Amino acid sequence: MATVLIIDDDAALREGLAEALTDLGHTPRLAASGREGLAALHGDVDVVLLDLRMPGGMDGIEVLRRIRANRDAPPVVVLTAFASAANTIEAMRLGAFDHLSKPIGRAELKDLLCRLPERMPAVGVPDADTEDSLIGSSEPMRAVQKAIGLAADSNAIVLILGETGTGKELVARALHVHGKRKDGPFVAVNCAAIPEDLLESELFGHVKGSFTGATADRAGAFREAANGTLFLDEIGDMPLAMQAKILRALQEQVITPVGGKPVHTKARVIAATHRDLAKLTATGEFREDLYYRLNVVQIAIPPLRDRAADILPLAQHFLARASASGIRHKRLSQAAIDKLQRHSWPGNVRELRNVIERACIMTRADVIGPEDIDTSAHDRTADPSAPDADLPAAVAQLEKTMIARALDACAGNRTEAARRLNINRQLLYTKMQRYGLLEMSEKLT
Repeated sequence: MATVLIIDDDAALREGLAEALTDLGHTPRLAASGREGLAALHGDVDVVLLDLRMPGGMDGIEVLRRIRANRDAPPVVVLTAFASAANTIEAMRLGAFDHLSKPIGRAELKDLLCRLPERMPAVGVPDADTEDSLIGSSEPMRAVQKAIGLAADSNAIVLILGETGTGKELVARALHVHGKRKDGPFVAVNCAAIPEDLLESELFGHVKGSFTGATADRAGAFREAANGTLFLDEIGDMPLAMQAKILRALQEQVITPVGGKPVHTKARVIAATHRDLAKLTATGEFREDLYYRLNVVQIAIPPLRDRAADILPLAQHFLARASASGIRHKRLSQAAIDKLQRHSWPGNVRELRNVIERACIMTRADVIGPEDIDTSAHDRTADPSAPDADLPAAVAQLEKTMIARALDACAGNRTEAARRLNINRQLLYTKMQRYGLLEMSEKLT
């Protein structure tokens, strides 16, 4: 049962809440003002019911601010007869578990106490690198890390391939910071985000007066990268006319600013794309000669669904990063971890980062449960035949989804899951290996 601190200047309301809490089996503790409430706040208090408007120079908002300044503070529920958008927003911003209007009935009080988060002892923020980095020790990511180490000191062009959200720019930055050019600049250009008529100037620069709006000389990305690294992201979306100019720049290490004369460039070029350049070359959408010029050293980043062992380390990294930004430190329940590992992550690491960040912001409890893990925005399990998937990929996604659901329903029992799916146990085991679901079964059993 819970110890509930009631901070309210209304004696009748305090007594009424205390009686209801006692009837429900809880222990009330009463305080008639904010200062009295802060003095009565000890480690055994499980929840605070706090009035918003109180006399004595310390209103409920100030009391809430002081309570939540303590890392091991109990959840605080604000009660007010004068709810407004302003005080609701401010209370939730400062860390209130909920904001309720008076009067509060016995049934509502019982429901509130049932919703209270699990109390955790104070813990330090994990000693983790909160900067974006190449998190992961799975075999596919180990292969990527090894390739980075081998290619970092080279001047060769590197082509990074991977689905959207896999971390292609992180790989490019790792090649830069671990290589001999680390003291030079790292310049990133998203070729898909710049209008075609501005891309040439963005990359090669221009001279003053070369076109309308050119009011000053511009160096361009190639020269800005100097003795460092130029990262051409989404090069598969570059217009054909621009591809010819990029090819010459790569082959001759010479660029021509708009309206200017040719100049040499020493930047190392790293390119990346989520598109299949070989297919684009076959259909004439990408220059074959540029494709072969780019494809000197290729690093393919696996999608998150193929590196399931990295999901939890990545999630913990994003939790630590959220804590470092000022959000109260939270941890994942085992059920939440299981849900993360069952999801197919079509949005890859970027989707996982967003899901964890959303859970940290929207969850008042110190423990993030499965209900706090919202994967609905990109959940393809409801539609395995996504428009950009071919038939084999759609079939594989459907198989993975059905197997995961069957294992979940059977608490990881493979024999029962195989029976539900109408396949033999050995075939189920083979498919679980293929889709990275063995660990899920082991955790559920």
